[in-house]
Amino acid sequence: MSNEKMNPELPLIDVGVNLTNRRFDADRDDVVSRAEAAGVQAMVVTGTSVAESRLAEALTRRWPGYLFATAGCHPHDADAWDASAMEATRALLESPGVVAVGECGLDYFRNFSDRARQRAAFAAQLQLAAETGRPVFAHLREAATDFIAIVREHASALSGLCVHCFTDGPEVLEPLLALDCYIGVTGWLCDERRNTDLLAALPLIPRERLLLETDAPFLLPRDLPSRPAHGRNEPAFLPHICRVAARHLGLEPSRLAQETTSNARRFFQLVALKDDQTEQEAP
Repeated sequence: MSNEKMNPELPLIDVGVNLTNRRFDADRDDVVSRAEAAGVQAMVVTGTSVAESRLAEALTRRWPGYLFATAGCHPHDADAWDASAMEATRALLESPGVVAVGECGLDYFRNFSDRARQRAAFAAQLQLAAETGRPVFAHLREAATDFIAIVREHASALSGLCVHCFTDGPEVLEPLLALDCYIGVTGWLCDERRNTDLLAALPLIPRERLLLETDAPFLLPRDLPSRPAHGRNEPAFLPHICRVAARHLGLEPSRLAQETTSNARRFFQLVALKDDQTEQEAP
């Protein structure tokens, strides 16, 4: 693992961590501890199905005020979305640790679920988000036209929508920004083989709409000074992604960290993080 540490005064929130993934089963506690040591102030654990969302919600009860979660159905699992999944997701959204609907959206690259079922599941979850007042954590891959059309139908009723792990260029970014979307940036930015479109889009993202995430255990930053032997990404590497993004934007990492953390607090309505609670409880 890299020995890079974000300075303690630089706050960071990882808005997309697949912490329920089996690749974390052997050392999940250590992963959380390393994230804290690296300056990560909070994490949002991604739910991708009813089962995974329940696991994510359970983690928020184990680390209250530090871990939060989303609840929803990933487009890869859209064939399993039905009325029962809708009600189970609605129930999960009543948990204080569940802060968004998702990960939901469209993926026409893998096509693991029927495209029509993907569209139906996505629209249903946007409606659920509108009904519950929760923001949306969304997935978009090679489906921009349909994605934008569906979001446009629901945008006025949503409290917010983040296009997570954004990898496209300005031509996709522009209509998303017109719909007031937030944009999540990952270690994709660190891969010189495929980051050209994202590099072109990055300076066009209004800084009040930019969020940072690892999407761990996926998307290990390719340019880490010291890559872990297991090849797994984890939230402790978020400071590296922050530094790379800041360099491309011509900013100090501390400034970008503070801005994106403020954005994450606002988007997910994270009123009280663990440190805040500690301060409030102090005599």
